[in-house]
Amino acid sequence: MTLKPILVRALPVVAFAAAAVAAAPAAAQAQDSEALPDRTSDRPADRNSLTIGAGAAYIPSYEGSDDYIVQPIGVAMGKVSGISFITRGPGIAIDLIPDAEDAPITLELGPVAYVRLDRTARIKDAQVRALGEIDTAIELGFQTGIAKQGVLHQYDSLGIRATWQYDLTDTHKSAVFSPSIEYSTPLSTRTYATLSASAEHVGDGYARTYFSVSPAGSLASGLPVYNANSGWKSMRLGLFLAQTLTGDLRNPGLSLFGAAAYSRLQGDFKRSPIVSIAGDADQFSGLLGLAYTF
Repeated sequence: MTLKPILVRALPVVAFAAAAVAAAPAAAQAQDSEALPDRTSDRPADRNSLTIGAGAAYIPSYEGSDDYIVQPIGVAMGKVSGISFITRGPGIAIDLIPDAEDAPITLELGPVAYVRLDRTARIKDAQVRALGEIDTAIELGFQTGIAKQGVLHQYDSLGIRATWQYDLTDTHKSAVFSPSIEYSTPLSTRTYATLSASAEHVGDGYARTYFSVSPAGSLASGLPVYNANSGWKSMRLGLFLAQTLTGDLRNPGLSLFGAAAYSRLQGDFKRSPIVSIAGDADQFSGLLGLAYTF
C-alpha cells in the first residue's frame, strides 16, 4: 500500500536532509501503523485525481535580496491514466512513468518547463533597480528521480531527484541543474510532512545575467563592476506540512498547507555586489494556503 497525500511535492520548497530528521516522526510512527489501515481494495489502484490550491508566499524581491515581498501563489497536481503532472512555482513537471499503487520503488521521468521571472519587476533595492529589469526566461528540460516507499515504517518514503533545464530565450541562454533529496512521512492520519535538501548549479550565462555588474551598470547603480562565473549557486533547506481539514490523508478534501525554506548563496554568487552590498546571501521564504483534492 502506498499513501498518496495531497501536495507532497507541489511546491518549490526544499527541506532538511532525511538523515537529519530520521527520528523526528518516531512518536507518530507507532500510532500510524495502526491508525492508517490498508484500504487499497476500497478503490481503483490508479484512479484519476486533481488537487488545486492557492495562497500567499513571503519571498525575497529578487534572488539575493534582503527585501521581501508578499505575492499570491497557485498550485496544482494530478494524474490522468497513470501520467502525473505537478506545478512548481511558475513551472510544470510531467512524470511519464506510471507506477503501481503498492510499488515499493517508484520511478520518475519526464519533461519540465519553467518561466523565470527573477528581476522582471518588483525590485525594491534602488541600486539593483538601477541595473534595469531582466527579460523573462523560458526554460525547458527534463526531470528524473527514484523513491523508496517504506523506509522507517510502512507509510514513509525517501527519494532523490535531478532536474536539468535550459533557457530557450535570449535571456541567460544557459543551463540550470538541481539535485535534491526528500523524506516524506505522515505525522498522524491528517498531517503530512516533507523534509528535503537541494542544490543548484548554473551556467556562465545565468551568472552574468543575474549576478554580474557591467561597467554601464556600475555607472548607473554605484555598485562595483563584477563578473560572476558558472558554479554551484545555492543550497536550500526547507519543510512542507499539509493538514487535512476534511477527511484524512487518504481522502483529504480541503487541506491547509504551509512551508518554510532557507537557502544560502555560494561562491561567486554570494560575493556579487548585488548580494554582498545590496542584498544578503541568506535567503528565507514561507507560504501558506488552502488546497482541495477532487
